[in-house]
Amino acid sequence: MTQSTKPLRRVAVFCGSAFGSNPAFRADASALGVAIARAGLGLVYGGASRGLMGILADAALAEGAKVIGVLPQALSGREIAHTRLTSLELVLTMHERKARMHELADAILVLPGGYGTLDELLEAVTWAQIGLHAKPIVLINTASYWDGLLAFLDTAVANGFIEARNRGLMRIAPTAADALAMTLA
Repeated sequence: MTQSTKPLRRVAVFCGSAFGSNPAFRADASALGVAIARAGLGLVYGGASRGLMGILADAALAEGAKVIGVLPQALSGREIAHTRLTSLELVLTMHERKARMHELADAILVLPGGYGTLDELLEAVTWAQIGLHAKPIVLINTASYWDGLLAFLDTAVANGFIEARNRGLMRIAPTAADALAMTLA
C-alpha cells in the first residue's frame, strides 16, 4: 500500500500514561510535542494529563498547537483527563478511542509505552496491512526501547507469519525529531 497523499494536518501520537524509567522518554515526548506545534500541525492523543501523554500534550500546547484528546469515559473520572486541551472527546470504549484517533489524524507516531500503546500500534499496522488506511506509521525507538518488539517482528517474518513487504508498513525512527521529519517527507 502506498502512503497517503493527503496533506498532513494532524498527527496521532500513541504513548504511555506512565513516565518510564529513562529520562530520554520524557525528553522525546516533550521534543515531539514542540516539533508538532512548530511544524504547524495539530496533535491527537489519548487525552491523559499524566505520564508521557501529559508531557507531550503540555509541550504542544505551550507552543500553540491545537491538541485534541480522545479518552474513554471510564478513565475520565480517575483524575486522568487533561483539563487544558483544545478539545477533549469522551468515548465509550478503547476501540472507539482508537477509531476516533485514526479518523482525526493523518499520520501515526508512537513513543514508548505499555500494553495500551502496543495495542494501538499493532491495530494501526494491522489496519494498514488490510488496506483500511495508508497513513504513515512511525515507531520512535527512544533509547532502543522497542528493540525487543523489532526483533520479534523480524522473527515473525523469518517464520512466515508476517510478509516481508508488510514489515515495512511501520517505519522506525531513533528520536522524535527524526520521526516527525520522516512523516513530513
